[in-house]
Amino acid sequence: MIMLFGFITGSLARLAVPGPDPMPIWLTVAIGLLGSAAGGALAIAIWGKGTQGIGIFSFLGAVLLVVGYRRWVQKRPIVGPEALKFPERGFGVDRFRERRQKMEDLVRQTQSQQAAPTPADSHLQKLRDLHEAGILTDEEFEAKKAQLSQS
Repeated sequence: MIMLFGFITGSLARLAVPGPDPMPIWLTVAIGLLGSAAGGALAIAIWGKGTQGIGIFSFLGAVLLVVGYRRWVQKRPIVGPEALKFPERGFGVDRFRERRQKMEDLVRQTQSQQAAPTPADSHLQKLRDLHEAGILTDEEFEAKKAQLSQS
């Protein structure tokens, strides 16, 4: 249950800071748990155990950890156009790039396999359809097929 809470808090903190953050799940959970512990401890120190501020300070603690991670580990700004660019360093960046490259290769491969048929292929298919419909005899079909292969 604590891990789930850490994951949810860490995920919300990542969403609160604009820009891509390809970090592994373990880091998201760690940020959520550490931010919650630090923020919650600060709220308890200020207002005591029964305060509603624990949840807010827990979330703010996690957001501050995401900001710190982005600023000092990824070495990129928090706001502005540079913050929206994909990070060059950090946990999970290399693995994300590898997975993205594999997906792009798969898409290219699929697109090349689904390339548009050549006109000769389309004519041959029409000849097959006419032959199957009984309009062309076997001899006519083979003669037209031979003509197509010569052109």
